[in-house]
Formats: sequence, C-alpha cells, structure tokens
Amino acid sequence: MHRILKSNKGMSLVEILVALLITGVLTAAMFRVYINQHQAWMLQDSIIDVQQNARAAIDELGRQLRMSGYALPNGTMPFVAYNSNPDSITIYYKTSDCQVSIKHAMTAAGDNLLCDSQNVTCFVPGTLAYIYNTTLEVGEYFSVTSIDSASWTIAHASQSFSRLYPKNSPVMIIQKLTYFIDRSDTLHPCLMARINNGTAQVYAENITDLQLAYTLKNGVVVALPTTIKDVRTIDISLTARTATNDPKFNNGNYLTESYRSNVYLRNIGA
Repeated sequence: MHRILKSNKGMSLVEILVALLITGVLTAAMFRVYINQHQAWMLQDSIIDVQQNARAAIDELGRQLRMSGYALPNGTMPFVAYNSNPDSITIYYKTSDCQVSIKHAMTAAGDNLLCDSQNVTCFVPGTLAYIYNTTLEVGEYFSVTSIDSASWTIAHASQSFSRLYPKNSPVMIIQKLTYFIDRSDTLHPCLMARINNGTAQVYAENITDLQLAYTLKNGVVVALPTTIKDVRTIDISLTARTATNDPKFNNGNYLTESYRSNVYLRNIGA
C-alpha cells in the first residue's frame, strides 16, 4: 500500500523573492553599520592626527621662542617679527661655545678674520656665524666659506662686511630659526622651519594659520612690536586641519582645530 502525499511542491517563486529581499535588507544593514563604524574610526583617526600635529608644532615653536635672546651680545636682536597674516618670526640665540676673537683689526671689508692661536675648527664651511663690535654693540651675520686651522683664519670670501671690525671683536655661532606658513600647495599647507640661511623644511603638515600677539611690559598687546626689549610674552595661535576633505565638514570640507599657547620670554627684558 502506497502513502499518498498531500503536496510534493517546493518553495514558490514568491517565497524565494521574499527570502532574497530579507537577506538583502539584512546584508545592507550590516554593510551600513560597517561603513558607519569605519567612517567614525577614520574621523577619529583624522582628529587624533590633527591634534598631535598641532600640539607638536606649537610646543616646538614655544620651546624655540623661550630660547630667543639666550647668551646673545648686547644690542643683538633676539627675534624679528613679521605681521604678514599668517604671521612669521625669526628667532636668534646662541647654541654652542664656538667662539673666538679676531686678533688683528680689519683694514678692508673683505679681509679674512685672523684669530691667532685659537681653535677655529668649529666654524664649519657653510656655517652662519656672527661678528660683533663690543664697543659700538653692533654686529652682523656672515657665511663661513673656509677655515685654515694652521693659520687660525676664518674666510668669508662670498661676503664683504658693512663695517670694519677692530681687534678683539668676538666671532661666534648663533642659531637663526625662521618659522612661517607655506600655502603654495593649497591642499597641504605646512608650517615651515628654516635653519640659518638654509632651505626651508616642512616641520608640520596641514597647518593653515599662525598668528602671534606680543604683550609688552606695560600690559599692552600688539600685533607687531616696535621695541623688542619691551616684549614679555608671545601668544601663539595655530590652526591645523585634516589631511583630506570631507563634505560633512563645514569649514571648506575640512575639520579644523585651533590651539593657543602663551610663552614667557625669559631672556628678554629685566
């Protein structure tokens, strides 16, 4: 005796389509969750990059500003400010014990510097050096072109001095640092650093603005000081942005963050 089945049909086309629809909805939801999580992770990673970049840049600039004026001869400028929007600044300070004095008064502006019986080997060719008249309290920078340790001579053939320096005028190495914003690449503006008269190098990427304000000894805040020795603190305002743009950001499709730091100039003023 054979059993007769009431129905031997499989799944209908409608049932298959419903199953596919449900599977598609679930898959799309899963991908949407993944995409949202990935975008959130990318955003957080971009924010961290912006914060680290800006904080490193403003910390470095603050550290160098605190050094401005260190061990400089009287009358030597500790820094030069430029209210150029974005602002820039050149900082000067002494970095080493590399110092000698000339033992023969100059008779011509192109004379080599004769430093009898002194070690001149720290004046490496290409180094930016400084010569100073202690009586007049004036000096100037020059590039060392060559040295002769046997005759204790420093040459500067590529440059003539603006004045003649007397016997015992000191010659030393002074650090010169210039910081400025380079916007020539609009997609990747950078904070640049130039050491001495060398080629400017990228110090921090995606830095869009640098603003400096100077507080004088009378408490007045100015955008550009006329008397450097009256400056007591410098307020740094630095703006950084994400490396890539995103339409969800309002500020030109970039996420931007600004940071401030107030630096006390310990080597300037009384």
